Amino acid sequence: MSDQDLAQLRAELDGGKPPMVWFTSAAVGVQAGGSAKIVAFADTAEGDYVQVRPTGSKDVLSFSPSELTRTRPPRRRTTAKSARPTRAPEPVAAPPKPPPPPPTPPKLQPAPASTPAPAQDKPVPRRPTRAGSGAATAKSAEVVVTLTSTAAGEWTVDVMVGKKRTVRNTAVTPAEVAKAARALPSAVGDSIDAALTTARRQQQARVATLQAELEQAQRALKDLG
Repeated sequence: MSDQDLAQLRAELDGGKPPMVWFTSAAVGVQAGGSAKIVAFADTAEGDYVQVRPTGSKDVLSFSPSELTRTRPPRRRTTAKSARPTRAPEPVAAPPKPPPPPPTPPKLQPAPASTPAPAQDKPVPRRPTRAGSGAATAKSAEVVVTLTSTAAGEWTVDVMVGKKRTVRNTAVTPAEVAKAARALPSAVGDSIDAALTTARRQQQARVATLQAELEQAQRALKDLG
C-alpha cells in the first residue's frame, strides 16, 4: 500500500470505523486473499506496524504495508458440469477361432560341440547414497513466547514466529498463567509462583487500606447525622 492509502486508513480508524484490508501473497502465516480489519498502528520504526484482526479470529496480528492491500481480490467461480450418462457399447461376437495346425515332426540336429561356459558378469557395486540428499528439507520457523508481569499483578504475552510478531501485548489472567506454570519445569514454575505471590500480597494490602478508609468515611458520615 502507498503512503496515501495508509493516511486514508489512519483517518478512517480515527473516525471510529475500522477499515477493511486483504492479505497479499507476501503475507506470512495467513491465506492470501483473506480479509481483516485494522485495529491500530504501531511505531513505524518497526517493519510490521499495521495491527489487524483477521476475519473470524480474535487474535491481533502485525503486518507490514507490503503484506496488505485495499483492493478486494475477485471471487473464484466454479461451474459444475452436468454428467451425461454414457451408453455402454454393445457386445460384439468374437470370430470363431481357427483350428490348430497339425504338429510337425521333430527334426534331428547334430549335437553341438562343447564350448566353455561364458564368464558371468560381476555385479557392479552401487555407491551408497546419503539419506535426504537431493531432497529439500523444510525449516520450521522459531517460535518465542514471552510472558511479562507488572508490579500490580497484570500479565501480558508476546509471540514471535521467526522475525514476525504474531501476538503483541495480549492480556492474560493470573489464573491462566498459574495453570501454564504447573505444566512447565519446576524452576520456571517457582519463578512464576513467586511473582504471583508478591502480587497477591500487594493486592491484599491494598484491600486492607481501602477497607480502613471506607470504615473511617462511614464513621464520619454517621457523625454528620
